[in-house]
Amino acid sequence: MDDKAKILLVDDREENLIALEAILSSLDQDLVRARSGEEALKALLTDEYAVILLDVVMPGMDGFETARDIKRRKKTRDLPIIFLTAVNSDPDYAFRGYAAGAVDFISKPFDPWVLRAKVSVFVELHTKNKQLRDQTALLREQAALLREQSTLLKARDAGAPGENGDGPRPADPQVADRLAAVAEQAETVGKHLPAARRGEYDELERRLAALREALLPAE
Repeated sequence: MDDKAKILLVDDREENLIALEAILSSLDQDLVRARSGEEALKALLTDEYAVILLDVVMPGMDGFETARDIKRRKKTRDLPIIFLTAVNSDPDYAFRGYAAGAVDFISKPFDPWVLRAKVSVFVELHTKNKQLRDQTALLREQAALLREQSTLLKARDAGAPGENGDGPRPADPQVADRLAAVAEQAETVGKHLPAARRGEYDELERRLAALREALLPAE
C-alpha cells in the first residue's frame, strides 16, 4: 500500500513546475502536475491531495477562479491551497486570495526551506487525518461484527439456563476479550481526534457501551 501523500502543483510555466519539483522532491511524496486550472479540477475528481500549490496568474482560468471552484465542491472544500505569486504582485492579491480560500501565499522565486516547511506541515496533517479515518473505519467494522455476535449469542442463549440451571449462560471469554480490544483501540483513536469529529467518537462509545451491556451482563 502506498502511504505517500499527493501534492498538486498548478502552474502554466514549465520552469516553475520544475523548480517546485526540485524543491519538494526531498519530502518523498507524490508530486502531480497541472498546467491549468481546468487540469487541476480534473485531477481533483479522481485523487485525494494533501495540499495544492496554485499559481495566481494563469491564462484562461486563473488561480482565484480555480480556488473558488475547488471550495465549492464538497469533496475538496477543506483542501488547503497555497497561492504562488510574483514578488511584485498586486497587493490586492492577498485579500482576493484569502477570500477565495487560500491558507497562505508564497512569492516567487521560492525560498526552498520555507516552501518545504509549509508544505510538510499540510502533508503531516493529511497523513494523520487519513490514519484516524482508517482507524475509525476499522473500529466501526469491529463494532458491527460484535453486534452480529451479540445477536447470535442472544438467540443461542434465549431460554438456555446457565451451568447450574439457575441463570443465563456466562459471556463467551473470547467475545469479552475482543470487546475489550475494540474499546482500547477506540480510546486511543479518541485521544487524537480533532474536535470536529468528536461526534463520531461519541457515537462509537455509545455503541460500545450498548454492546458491553448486552455481551457482558453485570455480575
